[in-house]
Amino acid sequence: MARRFGEYIVYRLVLALFVILGVVTIVFFISRVIPSDPAGLWVGAHPTKEAIEKATEELHLNEPLIKQYFYYLSSLLHGDLGVSIRTHNPVAHDLKSAFTATFELILAAELVAMVVGVILGVYSAVKKDSWLDNLSRVFAISGVSLPTFWFGMILQLVFFKYLGVLPLAGRVDSVVILENPLEIITGFYLLDSLITGNIAIFIDALKHLILPAITLAMYPIGLITRQVRSMMIEVLQENYIRTAWAYGIPPKRVYFKYALKNAIAPALITVGLSFAYTLIGAFLVELIFNWPGLGRYAAYSILSMDYPAILGVTIIAAVTYVFINLFVDLIQVYLDPRIEL
Repeated sequence: MARRFGEYIVYRLVLALFVILGVVTIVFFISRVIPSDPAGLWVGAHPTKEAIEKATEELHLNEPLIKQYFYYLSSLLHGDLGVSIRTHNPVAHDLKSAFTATFELILAAELVAMVVGVILGVYSAVKKDSWLDNLSRVFAISGVSLPTFWFGMILQLVFFKYLGVLPLAGRVDSVVILENPLEIITGFYLLDSLITGNIAIFIDALKHLILPAITLAMYPIGLITRQVRSMMIEVLQENYIRTAWAYGIPPKRVYFKYALKNAIAPALITVGLSFAYTLIGAFLVELIFNWPGLGRYAAYSILSMDYPAILGVTIIAAVTYVFINLFVDLIQVYLDPRIEL
């Protein structure tokens, strides 16, 4: 079994390389055929003819398109994602700080989705066809159906404009971070502030994280709630649950220890798949909340036709998506022995 497991992982990794290569190839050629002036952007405002010619040569823009493609692949094999035309920084450097911001947001959203989705799903199944069940189903369907940008702006109106209890946008208040400088260790503000004992930054970063995390969590909450509810209804009909009731075991223990244990596996798969979805969904949420992550970086790069940065974001998203799907498949095989590799 261990040998087959290893062979399966190698097989999937080889397929992943072809998927990533395909994505890179498509995005590379699309970004090049769209009319733009990368040399002019590289030089900056009021460029001279000599400066543009020099930039064109440095960026290999005077070479045939296919040659530019192989230049990029060669750099990519050496771990070089190129230099951003917009910021003049190495793309890998820009992506490092942007990725940690996005990943912190996604982790917070998935945590909220898992807790809320499981609790709603369990109680919805326990109180089947009651007003609580109907309300939770409406909430789940709304979470899946409502546009993310609309829900995010509604939260901003309610909690910032009318109630004034949570910040509108950003990752941390500029005044707070000036008064309490944060030492960056991992790039995750909540974790770094705890490690360094910077409580002021921790509280402020947590406040800034709440609204975008809830906005991003709405879709997976809907999925997890519906998944847990349907599985819990099935499991609660099993004989061992009836036996547990006969022995007089407390209801909470029956629901959350015995029933949920067997109903949670499909929900875990849903969490894994929704994690990949939220990586892309985070792009729009970051624009709404001015969150300095991959989404905002990608949007600015697209607007300025900064194709090295566009390709860098695409590669990160593709690699993350592929490996999350692989991880979900492996978890599914581990949880359900009936599945064959």
